[in-house]
Amino acid sequence: MNLADYDVLSFDCYGTLIDWETGILEVLRPWAQEAGSPLSDDELLAAYGINESQAQRDSPAALYPRILADAFMRTGDMLGIPVSTEWADRLGGSVPDWPAFEDSADALSSLGESYKLVILSNVHRDGFAGSNRRLGVQFDAIVTAEDVKAYKPADNHFDALDGVLETLGVPRSRLLHVAQSLFHDHVPAKRHGIPSVWIDRRHDRPGWGATPEPSGEHSVDMKFPSMAAFAAAAREARSDA
Repeated sequence: MNLADYDVLSFDCYGTLIDWETGILEVLRPWAQEAGSPLSDDELLAAYGINESQAQRDSPAALYPRILADAFMRTGDMLGIPVSTEWADRLGGSVPDWPAFEDSADALSSLGESYKLVILSNVHRDGFAGSNRRLGVQFDAIVTAEDVKAYKPADNHFDALDGVLETLGVPRSRLLHVAQSLFHDHVPAKRHGIPSVWIDRRHDRPGWGATPEPSGEHSVDMKFPSMAAFAAAAREARSDA
């Protein structure tokens, strides 16, 4: 793959640009500690990830704060630890507080000099607006779960890319998808024939974290441990073109 062969980069946001696991744990950890639970951070994330994915399948048109609260309630039921409405609402409203990865803003700024940037996000518009204040980037298009009434790995976000590309005046052959989650992003990208780059944020940790293990066919064309490494490779490819 030559990164200079593409003009549009579509990005997953949460897990790739925004550190959603840290954000989620800022609520799950004190809740578990309050209940005296011995569960580790990875155990909490794994249980939560299963339940969030199921909540999204069960209520594809629900806004993300409701999904977060519902998933938290389901996680409590799974673990045998009650989740009060107060705790559920705390997680539901937490998206704007989730931190960006340290390299995200600079990497996006660099990439924006050579590529059009598109967001494909499993959140609501207001939630992404809060996160984007941490990223500080003007995206060329933003597609949220609220817009398409579904959550990845459903096809809706990727179907919407056709309209985005038409508006941008860029052929599909010049599109590259960039994401951390194999389950949410690389599986549907494969279905749609879109080449993809894996930002493997968990490369130095075992397990899948808050992301379910991928259950469908997937492949990645390039892999990087960080957005900084990806942006550096893109700059080098462009300079050599």
